Amino acid sequence: MLVAHAGDRISVDDGRVVRDGIVFDVPSRAKVVVAVFDTRRGPVLRTVHPNGLTERTEDGTRDPALRLLIRRTPPPVRGGDTGGAGAGRRRAGHTRGTRHRTTGK
Repeated sequence: MLVAHAGDRISVDDGRVVRDGIVFDVPSRAKVVVAVFDTRRGPVLRTVHPNGLTERTEDGTRDPALRLLIRRTPPPVRGGDTGGAGAGRRRAGHTRGTRHRTTGK
């Protein structure tokens, strides 16, 4: 298993084709997000298992397009609020509780 870091040049073997790629992110030990060139769609990001990666030393012909994709993609967000309302958290903009509603006397 290859230990990959963001920006590493690698070759991705997805079972059908071996493609040149660049590592974008390593979210866990079982996932690596890689920029590869798809013949129909152009440069795309794919999530692959690290066992399908091998290191390469030479620049590929499509590496400039992959670097442009990585540059214009926002960096991944780690930790922080997961979107669910937890204990003690409130939604932004709602700093007070609601007032009592009168019955229209």
